[in-house]
Amino acid sequence: MTIRVDQMMQLLCHVSQEKGMTAAVKHSGRGALLAGVTAFVGGLVGGPPGIAVGGALGGLLGAWMTSGQFKPVPQILMELPPAEQQKLYKEAITIVRSLDCADIFQLTMFVMGSGHLQQQLVRVVTNYLTRELSAEIKYGE
Repeated sequence: MTIRVDQMMQLLCHVSQEKGMTAAVKHSGRGALLAGVTAFVGGLVGGPPGIAVGGALGGLLGAWMTSGQFKPVPQILMELPPAEQQKLYKEAITIVRSLDCADIFQLTMFVMGSGHLQQQLVRVVTNYLTRELSAEIKYGE
């Protein structure tokens, strides 16, 4: 059976939903930009002391911004751009490629009946999210 990228994303969503996975994607670039902008504005307004005050305030705001809000992993997976979904697909397909299933429904039922396969797919999703998106993962079965 040939598994399309969208079918694999649905399978990964199903597994991650079953495990109650949520993730907070950190936006460190935005936080750093905010700290730099506030330091610059502080420098324009208050000179050298303004740089220090603006940088400190910007750093605090940036840290608060990058703490991230936890979202369900299935939502994050479905919002990934096609190129990123393809990367994740290539990692996950190695686990299910050799399984003999007639269609995606049968594959999903087989995976959901196997704790070992679920764990392997969860590990793929977790590794991808932490490596590519610098996400923090929580599980809540």
